[in-house]
Amino acid sequence: MVLRLALGQIPARVGDIDGNVARILDAWRRAAAQGVDVVVFTELTITGYPPEDLLLKREFVDANLRALDRLAAEGPRGTVAVVGFVGAGEGDATDRDHWDVALATRDLTNSAAVLADGEVVATYDKLRLPNYGVFDEARYFTPRDRPCVVSIAGIPVGVTICEDLWVEAGPVRASVAAGARVVLSLNASPYHRGKRGDRERWVRHHATQGDAWIAYANVVGGQDEVVFDGDSMLAAPDGTVVARGAQFADDLVIHDLEVAASAPPPDVPQLPGAGTGRAPLPERAPPATLDPVGEVWAALVRATRDYCHHNGFEDAVLGLSGGIDSAVVTTLAADALGPPHVTAVAMPSPYSSTHSVSDAAALATNLGCRLLELPIGAPLAAASDVLGDLVVTGFDRAHPDGVQPGVAYENLQSRLRGLLLMALSNEHGSIVLTAGNKSEYAVGYATLYGDMAGGFAPLKDVPKLLVYELARWRNRGAEVIPVSTIEKPPSAELRPGQVDEDSLPPYEALDDIVRAYVELDLGIDAIVARGHDRDIVRRVLRMVDRAEYKRRQAAPGPKITERAFGRDRRVPITSGWRG
Repeated sequence: MVLRLALGQIPARVGDIDGNVARILDAWRRAAAQGVDVVVFTELTITGYPPEDLLLKREFVDANLRALDRLAAEGPRGTVAVVGFVGAGEGDATDRDHWDVALATRDLTNSAAVLADGEVVATYDKLRLPNYGVFDEARYFTPRDRPCVVSIAGIPVGVTICEDLWVEAGPVRASVAAGARVVLSLNASPYHRGKRGDRERWVRHHATQGDAWIAYANVVGGQDEVVFDGDSMLAAPDGTVVARGAQFADDLVIHDLEVAASAPPPDVPQLPGAGTGRAPLPERAPPATLDPVGEVWAALVRATRDYCHHNGFEDAVLGLSGGIDSAVVTTLAADALGPPHVTAVAMPSPYSSTHSVSDAAALATNLGCRLLELPIGAPLAAASDVLGDLVVTGFDRAHPDGVQPGVAYENLQSRLRGLLLMALSNEHGSIVLTAGNKSEYAVGYATLYGDMAGGFAPLKDVPKLLVYELARWRNRGAEVIPVSTIEKPPSAELRPGQVDEDSLPPYEALDDIVRAYVELDLGIDAIVARGHDRDIVRRVLRMVDRAEYKRRQAAPGPKITERAFGRDRRVPITSGWRG
């Protein structure tokens, strides 16, 4: 028997219920036009994921339920759709007393509805509710342990949701035990490096263990601190992935499944599907697979574009110092928004090198974006005059120890630059993008209210060494980021002859220590065992702990590692724990 199935990989946006309904109907109708029997969409398709405390608003959940009814009424006949929505617990979801009880008891469910020929014919409520990392589902939802199987075109089809698949014994196995020959998995699985392989292993495992087809549909697009990569897939019972969705792009994947005939389980909805006589599917070229660095670039571009556009920003402004971080962020912004929508601002101080200014100009020319030059020497002198002796702003040769400017004076320069960027943002309505990377955010090597000032931080979860890899990757066809920017020693250029290694360990060591402490939760002894000096480890860990208050005030940025700063890692600012 043949089941024609579609994976509806759409960019469902949080809170945009009407927009999500339109996206669902568009994909559903396109699938129906090709004779699809069933199209599976993504987790919480109607509300977007994660809706967070919008779920505490009765009006929001009510709107989601009305949207479900609208989809059932307006969807094309013949083709079944499986759509994610928020259920309001047991009972009549339109009854106000029931809803008050559901809200008070948190009796909401992360659910999927089977829609066919104008009706909601079945629903499934998610059992496995993740409550780690960026996930907070136990805060809002109630689990249910009831498999959902329907018969579509004579083939038993089970329904599961995201985390249900990431366990050995659970809803996928229960669906197969209930007779399903095809298991649909609705997902909102955020991207991080290595996630693709993890997902595929679970999909292939359940396919082979259950001797069933697994249809994995994943959402695509940026949402605050996470980015969804799509990358939906369909696995045959032998574990072969026979079809895929594009990475970081909207897609509708349609495939004919050859399913062995079997009697449908008793007492399940019998849905005829689209029927016979449909044309053969056209040949579909498999989507290109991004390499490990290219997928990070794609993630950052998609996250930046969606964050800016979904929050009403068409244009971005950022400081372009001639250093590697600002060069990469400027290039990301140009790729995400288009060069005419990016204004780069060079703000040289008396300590800026000549090559930094020329490198900034070369990059702006290569990209075709606007470049402004606003020297900060005069405002720096004015601020120094106002502060007088309160802050050391010059080298005192008469002092026996040769007193010279310290961190306060360095930060003054950074904050003046932040002031100028925010003024341009206010004047033109553009968003300020910050250039700090994960290594700097980790150890506090970024200035609060200075280079941390802005609305979005594209490199917030990107370690320094990976920043260099991204630059080289972007230059793979032709030089965009000047080679001199990539090859020169990293420096904040806030005092004469300054380089990062004056204050920090080499990035080869620093990035590994930060990863071990932040992403792997290792302690001092375990990190030392990775080959690091104990005193350096202790110093770095103290810096990471002390900088937590800064990170709480930082702009959001997209998660691309296993554990990012922000909602992915929640540690107290005030803590006596050391190590």
